[in-house]
Amino acid sequence: MSLSHVLACFAVLTLLAVTPAAAHGPTPQKVEQSIAIAAPPETVWAAVKDFDGLAGWNPLVESSKGSGGNAADGTRVVVLKSGGQLIDSLDEYLDDEMSYSYRLATPDIESFPASFYSSTLMVKPGANGGSEVIWDARLYRADTGNFPSETQNDQAAIEAVTRYFQEGLKTLKEQVEAQ
Repeated sequence: MSLSHVLACFAVLTLLAVTPAAAHGPTPQKVEQSIAIAAPPETVWAAVKDFDGLAGWNPLVESSKGSGGNAADGTRVVVLKSGGQLIDSLDEYLDDEMSYSYRLATPDIESFPASFYSSTLMVKPGANGGSEVIWDARLYRADTGNFPSETQNDQAAIEAVTRYFQEGLKTLKEQVEAQ
C-alpha cells in the first residue's frame, strides 16, 4: 500500500471518528436575571420566601399550589397563564440566607420549551439599604434530540426562562416598592 493510500485511509478514519461528536444532544444553558429593589432584604424575602407563592408575584403564573411547604422535597404545581403546567421540586431552602433552590420535576414541553432546569432564587443586600434579587437557572431545551425544532431548541428555552424570570422580578419590584 502506498503512502498516499495510507494517508487517505487515515483521513477517512479521522472523519468517521469526528462525525459522531458533531451530532450530539443538548448542552446545558444558563439564564441569570437580577433586579435592584428599593426595600430592605427582609421585606423582599417576605414577598418571595413561600415556595408555593409564585402566583403572587409572577404575572405569567395562573396558580402555584404546593405540598410540603418550604421543606426540602416539597413540590409545587405551577399553572401557566398561557396554558400548561410545570411541577417543581424544592431541593434546598435557606431562610437565614434568603435563598432556595429547586428543579423542574415534571416538564410540559409543549407549553414551556425546557425539558429540565435547576434554579436558585436569592435575596441579597443591595445599595442604599435596598436589595438585589438574583434568579438563575441551568436548563436543557425541550427537544433533547440532535435536530430540535425552532420552538424547542436552546434559544427557545433560554428566551422562555428569561421572560419568566424578568416578568416575575419586574412585578416583584413593583409590588414591594409600592408598599
